[in-house]
Amino acid sequence: MIFFKIALIFGAPLAALAPGAAEAGALPYRDRLVAGLTAVLMLFAALAIVSAAGFPGLGWPRWTGWATVTLHGASAAVSRMSRKPAERAGWAPLQAVLAALALVVVTA
Repeated sequence: MIFFKIALIFGAPLAALAPGAAEAGALPYRDRLVAGLTAVLMLFAALAIVSAAGFPGLGWPRWTGWATVTLHGASAAVSRMSRKPAERAGWAPLQAVLAALALVVVTA
């Protein structure tokens, strides 16, 4: 997901597949900024799960892992309610799987 967001930031014509985007082609600059912020958020979410898994060097609080589970679960629900078929068929299941995997790590 992070690499997809980076591609959007640099102008890849993938806006039709981007969550929440209304147009096709490349994202406008304002939406590229949102994609950049989302990529940073996803990076922190990944690090939170790596920390919850017990990798050395990351001593993040346990609540960050639960925040990641909540983030992916909420994203799956919002994507499922989207009017865009690509978002319902692609992003909703992906976010649901990420939420489930994060839940497994946090509860282990």
